[in-house]
Amino acid sequence: MLTHQTAEKLRAMRLPAMAAELVRQTESPAMDTLDFGERIGMLVDAEWTSRENNRIKKLTAAAKLRDPDACLANLDYRPSRKLDRAYLARLSDLAWIRDAKNIIFTGCTGTGKTYLANAFGVEACRKGLHVAYYRVNRLTGELAATADAGGLHKLLARLKKTELLILDDWGLTSLNPLEGRLLLEVFEDRYNERSTIIAAQLPVSAWHGLFEDSTVADAILDRVVHNSYRFELQGPSMRSSASTVDECAPRDQSEVIAATE
Repeated sequence: MLTHQTAEKLRAMRLPAMAAELVRQTESPAMDTLDFGERIGMLVDAEWTSRENNRIKKLTAAAKLRDPDACLANLDYRPSRKLDRAYLARLSDLAWIRDAKNIIFTGCTGTGKTYLANAFGVEACRKGLHVAYYRVNRLTGELAATADAGGLHKLLARLKKTELLILDDWGLTSLNPLEGRLLLEVFEDRYNERSTIIAAQLPVSAWHGLFEDSTVADAILDRVVHNSYRFELQGPSMRSSASTVDECAPRDQSEVIAATE
């Protein structure tokens, strides 16, 4: 009876996982062999783990990732792929986000750009960072709509606070002067402050031609490209593979360009 009352009080104090752990301990004879400190520690651990898991779920849901189940740990490292496990492990610690660097994935349709971008996004959520995923055309549309409605500054402020911004399908269509200027506002706010991942079919060398305003193109590329890690993916479309977690490797590691200042 005392255990039930204590569990109810814990739930009333918004400690449901601790309450559940208390009930579990009471019902398990093996708990009698543990001292008071050990059992208290298990109660606290249960609540802490539950809250961490809930926080990660909320961050992942808010990110609106295209593939919230993407995972760097599930990449296929078979020799034929020539995917450098050590290099990806270096980036998976997300120190590049702390340093406000970017990552650029380029390659043909189906080579795994979106999956890798989302996998880094999931990892960032697990580390407690705020992430936002956008297809570029939807972001430019939202920017234009909020500008017309007078709320552009609020959207820009929200994007500026986002620690990792993922822009997918970069370069599928050209960008008119208004779209270019709106994207410049985004990148200007994030330059040397926040990190961005860009996934594009076109190689970086062709990006300038996407912009109708060459001056805007120069400004955006200067803020994005020169402080980025770049991967050029190749190989057959991964969508034809039976594996749902496999991705495409860079051509070779000499084509993976480390970030520069």
